[in-house]
Amino acid sequence: MKLISWNVNGLRACVRKGFLDYFKDIDADIFCVQETKLQEGQIDLDLEGYYDYWNYAEKKGYSGTAVFTKEKPLSVKYGLGIEEHDNEGRVITLEFEKFYLVNVYTPNSQRELTRLDYRMTWEDEFRSYLQQLDKDKPVILCGDLNVAHKEIDLKNPKTNRRNAGFTDEERGKMTELLGSGFIDTFRYFYPDKEEAYSWWSYMRKSRDRNVGWRIDYFIVSERLKDNLKDAEIHSEVLGSDHCPVALEIEI
Repeated sequence: MKLISWNVNGLRACVRKGFLDYFKDIDADIFCVQETKLQEGQIDLDLEGYYDYWNYAEKKGYSGTAVFTKEKPLSVKYGLGIEEHDNEGRVITLEFEKFYLVNVYTPNSQRELTRLDYRMTWEDEFRSYLQQLDKDKPVILCGDLNVAHKEIDLKNPKTNRRNAGFTDEERGKMTELLGSGFIDTFRYFYPDKEEAYSWWSYMRKSRDRNVGWRIDYFIVSERLKDNLKDAEIHSEVLGSDHCPVALEIEI
């Protein structure tokens, strides 16, 4: 199976920048997107051969996730089932015969870390949600997790130490998640690979200079370790301030 995750930073804009060409060329079995930034009826996509599932934020032009899959899932769930977290369109869970697929757009702690306390609550409750799923079937989690876990995962760790996405608190929550029975698939294959990023600021030609962060992930249950084939970052693909990340897995 080939799976793709991409924070498109506005799907309508990304479509104008070549999204459909990439989508068709990559021919993924499951394709997940984050930050769709639209409401129902605001886009007409012709994705022949795919079932599509959308979770819209209540706030217009904000957040939102979607999953396109060749195989019809057994069930689909939107959100975590916790009202505090479920109005921003951040989570879609698809149940298949042998695994759960969870697509997530994790809340950003924002400038001055104004949302860090909320982010900590989210992290604990989202991890608990994944652990409950994992008791039933193994989990494949993908999306923009809005954290660079280790110093190797961003260009300038020292100057970003207290910035959103690289606080000790956020990094600690990622460590907790991985310590609770999950694997960061990219680091599983490439533990020492440097300058491998999935997001670049639009400012100061950051992408041209590869001044980036790795904040987009495929994370899987540890018991899927032997099923993993490869994990990739498609940094050559334009259309967003993020690039797609990929997972190949045999299930």
